[in-house]
Amino acid sequence: MALNKKEQQRYKRHLMLPQVDETGQEKIKNSRVLVVGAGGLGCPVAMQLCCAGVGTIGLVDFDVVDVSNLQRQLLYTEADVGKSKVQTARQRLKAMNSEVNIICIEDKLDRTNATEIFEKFDIIVDATDNFDARYVISDTCVKLGKPHVYGAIYEFYGQVAVLGGEGPCLRCLQPQPPKKDEIVEAKDVGVFGAIPGVIGSLQACEVLKIIIGAGKTLKGRMIFIDMLNMTFDEVEIPKYPKCISCGKGEN
Repeated sequence: MALNKKEQQRYKRHLMLPQVDETGQEKIKNSRVLVVGAGGLGCPVAMQLCCAGVGTIGLVDFDVVDVSNLQRQLLYTEADVGKSKVQTARQRLKAMNSEVNIICIEDKLDRTNATEIFEKFDIIVDATDNFDARYVISDTCVKLGKPHVYGAIYEFYGQVAVLGGEGPCLRCLQPQPPKKDEIVEAKDVGVFGAIPGVIGSLQACEVLKIIIGAGKTLKGRMIFIDMLNMTFDEVEIPKYPKCISCGKGEN
């Protein structure tokens, strides 16, 4: 679907970029991106994608807004405490860009519904905060051959990677999720308020690059950001031939 005159004006600064131009913006307009999680990471991801003109954005979350969310979850206000996250997020996003189609999926993602949900989208963004959901996202993206833009935060630290598709998956990095007694739940961990905004924006940037086919994405790579000391590190994630998800499995 081509850009109309209003869109040509709205996305003028994108159209000025040779890496984007009108062809790239049309790709953005015609894309469908699913954001799993409407919290600290999901808010900036959805905001950036909405403002960039992604045609359809899906939001998956079953939670309601809590007052403790307001320190970092940018789509919500004090008046939203107790309200559905996805419905509130939809209202805010439509106010930012009325042309974008926002699909609310007010449900908990698990192995019984992931395939049906993911099939309708081109790119999946992991904006969750628990390992169970992360492995469901990774395994389903491998199954469907969809790119998986991963992000995670902890205290002053963040991670971003592009997994799935033809590249490595989360199980290439860590074959099995840690056991319950080996991890601290997200609700019990502090997060510096600005961190999710940075990591979420990086995830959105990777999504847009995948859509328009520009630059070098983080496919098969993970960046680690220490924002307390402002350092950046990068590691390659090799595709593991015997991966039980994206490889041939163990012999």
